Amino acid sequence: MLQQKLAEKLTILNDRGIGMLTRVYNIKKACGDPKAKPSYLVDKNLESAVKFIVRKFPAVETRNNNQQLAQLQKEKSEILKNLALYYFTFVDVMEFKDHVCELLNTIDACQVFFDITVNFDLTKNYLDLVVTYTTLMTILSRIEERKAIIGLYNYAHEMTHGASDREYPRLGQMIVDYENPLKKLMEEFVPHGKVDALISLQMVYPRRNLSADQWRNAQLLSLISAPSTMLNPAQSDTMPCEYLSLDAMEKWIVFGFILCHAVLNSDAAALSLWKLALQSSTCLCLFRDEVFHIHKAAEDLFVNIRGYNKRINDIRECKEQALSHAGSMHRERRKFLRSALKELATVLADQPGLLGPKALFVFMALSFARDEIIWLLRHADNIQKKSTDDFIDKHIAELIFYMEELRAHVRKYGPVMQRYYVQYLSGFDAVVLNELVQNLSVCPEDESIIMSSFVNTMTSLSVKQVEDGEVFDFRGMRLDWFRLQAYTSVSKASLGIADHKELGKMMNTIIFHTKMVDSLVEMLVETSDLSIFCFYSRAFEKMFQQCLELPSQSRHSICFPLLCTHFMSCTHELCPEERHHIGDRSLSLCNMFLDEMAKQARNLITDICTEQCTLSDQLLPKHCAKTISQAVNKKSKKATGKKGEPEREKPGVESMRKNRLLVTNLDKLHTALSELCFSINYVPNLAVWEHTFTPREYLTSHLEIRFTKSIVGMTMYNQATQEIAKPSELLTSVRAYMTVLQSIENYVTIDITRVFNNVLLQQTQHLDSHGEPTITSLYTNWYLETLLRQVSNGHIAYFPAMKAFVNLPTENELTFNAEEYSDISEMRSLSELLGPYGMKFLSESLMWHISSQVAELKKLVVENMEVLTQMRTSFDKPEHMAALFKKLTSVDSVLKRMTIIGVILSFRSLAQEALRDVLSCHIPFLVSSVAMNVYELSSAAGLPCEIDPALVVALACVCAENISPEEEYKIACLLMVFVAVSLPTLASNVMSQYSPAIEGHCNNIHCLAKAINQIAAALFTIHKGSIEDRLKEFLALASSSLLKIGQETDKMTTRNRESVYLLLDMIVQESPFLTMDLLESCFPYVLLRNAYHAVYKQSISANA
Repeated sequence: MLQQKLAEKLTILNDRGIGMLTRVYNIKKACGDPKAKPSYLVDKNLESAVKFIVRKFPAVETRNNNQQLAQLQKEKSEILKNLALYYFTFVDVMEFKDHVCELLNTIDACQVFFDITVNFDLTKNYLDLVVTYTTLMTILSRIEERKAIIGLYNYAHEMTHGASDREYPRLGQMIVDYENPLKKLMEEFVPHGKVDALISLQMVYPRRNLSADQWRNAQLLSLISAPSTMLNPAQSDTMPCEYLSLDAMEKWIVFGFILCHAVLNSDAAALSLWKLALQSSTCLCLFRDEVFHIHKAAEDLFVNIRGYNKRINDIRECKEQALSHAGSMHRERRKFLRSALKELATVLADQPGLLGPKALFVFMALSFARDEIIWLLRHADNIQKKSTDDFIDKHIAELIFYMEELRAHVRKYGPVMQRYYVQYLSGFDAVVLNELVQNLSVCPEDESIIMSSFVNTMTSLSVKQVEDGEVFDFRGMRLDWFRLQAYTSVSKASLGIADHKELGKMMNTIIFHTKMVDSLVEMLVETSDLSIFCFYSRAFEKMFQQCLELPSQSRHSICFPLLCTHFMSCTHELCPEERHHIGDRSLSLCNMFLDEMAKQARNLITDICTEQCTLSDQLLPKHCAKTISQAVNKKSKKATGKKGEPEREKPGVESMRKNRLLVTNLDKLHTALSELCFSINYVPNLAVWEHTFTPREYLTSHLEIRFTKSIVGMTMYNQATQEIAKPSELLTSVRAYMTVLQSIENYVTIDITRVFNNVLLQQTQHLDSHGEPTITSLYTNWYLETLLRQVSNGHIAYFPAMKAFVNLPTENELTFNAEEYSDISEMRSLSELLGPYGMKFLSESLMWHISSQVAELKKLVVENMEVLTQMRTSFDKPEHMAALFKKLTSVDSVLKRMTIIGVILSFRSLAQEALRDVLSCHIPFLVSSVAMNVYELSSAAGLPCEIDPALVVALACVCAENISPEEEYKIACLLMVFVAVSLPTLASNVMSQYSPAIEGHCNNIHCLAKAINQIAAALFTIHKGSIEDRLKEFLALASSSLLKIGQETDKMTTRNRESVYLLLDMIVQESPFLTMDLLESCFPYVLLRNAYHAVYKQSISANA
């Protein structure tokens, strides 16, 4: 018996069988996919040759068919090379079949005793081998192109080497014999009719195949149903049978009794098992997504056997039973398991120490749940019933989630279980086994040596080994027990295990305990591996979508990415080429699931933000006008509107609840979000095929993208109508949005500040990281192209008293109110939104416009160069000046362009002041420490500078390349002369009247003061001239020109003379380089005083 090595052969052949199944399965899938199919099978040139080969298969006829096989001759070497893998896989299947048949004959000859409850490993491996062999031959028969592939290869071989491949005759015969694999196998298994292994399942299978009510009544898997026994170890005489896959048992029974069908007529126990299996399912899983329709196949096989009418009727009855009751029975089981696993996971999370005594419960729970999930998966994909309700389970994610939770507990608290079972093995199992061995009446030497080694191995264990992190390995011990089962199960064994069942049951328990010490990961794969989902991608994705759609289930959605970590466990070393394919599928599915979860969370957050923005909008000042007017009307007892008009709801009314049952849309959104965020936050990261996924990062990146789009979207910028949201309203919405995003940290451990920094910093630039326009570019564009353009068109004026731009009454009303976009609060809001970087960009854009105006002004100066040069030295000769002035061209254009520059600079000063206020509020100490003499730094902080650095940079770029610096300097000096001598012409303009109420002129000429000072300071800084001297010169020219209009008698020319006089005072007040003493020396102060008196008097009479 020792020479037969049954244990070793069963182990090796079972593993090789799975490898062969993997290879044959991949060939079947490749041949079923037009893209992956070998090209020779679809090549039009080879079509006739392939048909000929298949028709003649397995015969080989090369002589008389040269015409049909001519194309084959050309491609023979390529065919040999490319079809070798397929051909030799079929050869390997044949060799595997030979080995299996040989082993089955050996087992029959040895009259091996099988009992799943006693020699578990031997019985299980034997039954597994029979099923693997049957499955392999069945799937092989499903490869439609098998004859074409084998035939093509052999013909190519014959053409190349002059003879058929040596394996071909047997292989061809096998393919023909197994056209109907089960029929052939039934004939093959006539000598193997001893079904002890199957009959022994009557102790296990009926007990496992119970209804949910029976489980419920027995309080199955409950740790708290009997608190007094909570610490007692979960024990059973048949430990490994408790978590044995129901799916595997059903395959054993169905295939076992199909192959050895005669026993169904003679053994009631066999018939009972057969019927029970047939009533539980309509199809079995052959391998991965390949299924076997039990009832049809069995009926087709039995219909040709005489005297089997009764069996056929049994099959039909069982089919009806399965179709009508199996779905609901399994649905109820899943329902029970959901609550049972939840309870188990919750108790173990609180008391992980219970994983020691109750480990069996954990693996039973995992196995039961796995069986139910796989049952649903294959039946939902192969429905044979009109009603599909029993095959759609919207709560399947919950069951998978609790399985994952139990798996996580086992992985996390592995050392706890190790400590418990190391003590159990050394302190109890070793003692009991030793006693059993001592009491054996007969114990041959070999068996005695193995038994003693078991006892010694267990006795030597200690808790210190666990604490020291020692790696345990009991595989040798388990294989020795497997060998011992084989030695003691043959008919002539000195020590027969059939007579010492207690020994078998005790050893099965010990083997379970050793697995708890060194094979926890393998145990998890054995009981809860769900890699089958890899082959049901469509169903997998559908389950995920159903899970996300149901708010109560979305908290369990993380189980789908977690399942992707299982996929690699279905690969086999005999088929390494599929590792990449399965790995890529696991990565793409995991990525898709996490992405969808993050998108769903992002959409919920966006909906909440929209609601909160609406609520924040209700608190805007503009909405209180109606309330104030109602209050005023109430006081004055005026009738307001129509009777019965509903009173407007005040903000905050949505927070008043009449009862707790009232659920608002916001409540639903928050609930859905908290559930989904639980899932996203469930694991910090997960490893899939050597890649690490971080679910929270998916959410972070989606939030960044959506926040960016939302901010830009909330500006409501319309290029066609040039409409845009007020900065203050946008700021309110952004703050509401940020408040909601900040609250996400309560649900998920993410750094929301990082999101704000990334998004808001990008919004301070011209374009974001995706090259899209930002709020900085939108607002800069709007203020320049819309607001300031309307100022230069004369529709808007800058009111210094209000520090805002205001609409002027014109024929064509503007679509916006300038004051609502440019007053102090709006500019501060703009500064908050754009930040120093954004405001710097705004300034640079303003300066670009100024530089283009200065470039035009320089051209006008060049045109009038000669006249201006003479005027510069003749300001004390009134008649000569008057004559020269008449020669000047484009005087109005110079003033208009200087006024535009002044307007732009006034707007910039508003923006800078707002920025200074905002920064003083946020970083007061930093702002106070900014050195005033470092102009760039001061300007960036919004502080006023004597010389504007941004303007200097902009104007420095305007200098022409072909003009010398001296010439440029002269043009700059003459520009100031041009402006000075042109000022008197403003007096004739009807719009030049000074208004004390706004502290300025309606045609914005008061902005000239800022333009003259800043342009002079910038130009003479660039050309290294004296700013003070040039401004003195300007003042002398301007005052002499203005004094001249005091002598004019034409009322039209001097219409607004006093208003223009005030410009001199404004220029001096604005300038850090000029003083009132200097002005007094050029222009009598009495004239200024009289001018102020006149304009104020005029204003009062106009108002009256």
